[in-house]
Amino acid sequence: MAVPDNTPATGQDAAPTPAVTRTARQAPQQQTLALLPPAAAAFPAPLPRAAKTAPLWFALYFPCLPLEAAGQADASPARAVFDDQQGVRRVLQASEAARAAGVQAGQSVNAALALLPALELDARDPGREHQLLRRLAGWAEHYTSCVVIEPPAILLLEIAASLRLFGGLRSLCKQVLHGLSAQGVTAQPAIAPTPLAATWLARAGSRRSVVKREELPGALSVLPLDCLAWPGTVTASLAGMGITTVGDCLRLPRDGVTRRFGASRLLQLDRALGRLPDPRQSYRAPERFTAESELDEEQEDCERLLSACEPLLERLDAFLLTRQQALQRVRFYFFHLRAASTKLTLGSVAASRDTSHWLGLLRLRLEQLELPAPVIAIRLRGGPTQALEAGDAAFDFDGHPQGARHASITHLVERLAARIGEQAVYGVDTAAEHRPEYAYRLRRALDAAPQCSAVPSPWHERHAPQLLADLRRTSSLLLQRPLWMLDAPAPLACRDGQPCYNGVLSLKAGPERIETGWWDADGVARDYYVAQNPSGMHLWIYRHRGAAGGWYLHGIFG
Repeated sequence: MAVPDNTPATGQDAAPTPAVTRTARQAPQQQTLALLPPAAAAFPAPLPRAAKTAPLWFALYFPCLPLEAAGQADASPARAVFDDQQGVRRVLQASEAARAAGVQAGQSVNAALALLPALELDARDPGREHQLLRRLAGWAEHYTSCVVIEPPAILLLEIAASLRLFGGLRSLCKQVLHGLSAQGVTAQPAIAPTPLAATWLARAGSRRSVVKREELPGALSVLPLDCLAWPGTVTASLAGMGITTVGDCLRLPRDGVTRRFGASRLLQLDRALGRLPDPRQSYRAPERFTAESELDEEQEDCERLLSACEPLLERLDAFLLTRQQALQRVRFYFFHLRAASTKLTLGSVAASRDTSHWLGLLRLRLEQLELPAPVIAIRLRGGPTQALEAGDAAFDFDGHPQGARHASITHLVERLAARIGEQAVYGVDTAAEHRPEYAYRLRRALDAAPQCSAVPSPWHERHAPQLLADLRRTSSLLLQRPLWMLDAPAPLACRDGQPCYNGVLSLKAGPERIETGWWDADGVARDYYVAQNPSGMHLWIYRHRGAAGGWYLHGIFG
């Protein structure tokens, strides 16, 4: 039977691996047990104390993490990631092909598109970057049992105990860097006896390998202050004093540094040099559940397949319950004798371990799924797990849970995704932008719950009627925003200078002036009105400020 993919999976009954915490001056101790002769068995000699192995930290800094986290294998080579910097969308990182066309970090998005109209743009997603960093940390556990994630773009590997296994320091580093390159990830490596020193060396791009602790002062002294990631106010004050390197900081009076910049700066310097311990929490990749079931005979009936999947889901529930965990995604593999296996992925808005919940979603998908052949075996594989959250249930005066409305919307999203596909279900997130066309973003519904699914608090339930009455009385603009926004404003025809949409429009409210974006090439200066046509339809229209004509339709009220 062919394995559908190469995703590593732990055993079903394996106990969770506890996290490992090591410090910069701690190392795993090895004891050598000497075989004693029978005569001396009654008087055992004390075991010799093994020499401590000095820790060695391998730091990997990923300078292109935002771009690599947003890129896909089949994406255009001319790509860039932009970020919102003080209200202006600017290029954060660009690919080599984009840089060759003149696109540089710090440019506005409009300027970059003017240089390269075919440029593929992606908004920076810190969550996606952290997800890639966690995936790389799980991969790095092949080389060491102690992997530390140092946000936002650094991994630390304690490799002192792994050198002999992988053929020495040079061979281990070569294997790690080759594996990262094969995954399309760029890394700046550095090695030092303390984790903080390795972090600074990697961030500075020195690519140095410092093995002995007494070599740290000389190696760190030449590094610029930028590699410390200290606040800008601190580095600016130091620069005003003529302090530009780590060595200059080390020569400052300790009492003066503590009084002016705080004890935390001095603590970091001592930890980097190995004078003080530097405890770090080791990362552990989440366990994956895998279970299989072979059928007595080939089946293609939906109900019989559901019956065969239910024991697998019950085993998954027991696996999660003993670990107090839940998950948002599971995958079924249906194997056939004369066809390739069929994959079926189920997603949930909220993490769950309820067997009936997953069975309901599976029933919806199986009703739509066309199997190429009867099924002879089934495999269930769980996705990444997360801690199970439990809280006290709150009830209203009628005895109904206050979270029932949130649960109903969540179930609706999950059933829609199961019925028509995850790619067709989206939520809406708001953005800090006055221009209506930039004030929202689409988000995959199963990645995060839609904003409309928030459960109103009891205060809102009690005061909502009074709040709505006040808004209507004051004609607040909160009531004059349509829920249906056009993808792009549509020009309106005019009759005797009046805008028309299924008849001449009458202006009911306005103008509301929106003038912003003057700092980039997409600035707007518009006067918005709430208009009504003869049939009673309310529209949100605007015209450019100072223009004699040119009416546009931008939204429709429900």
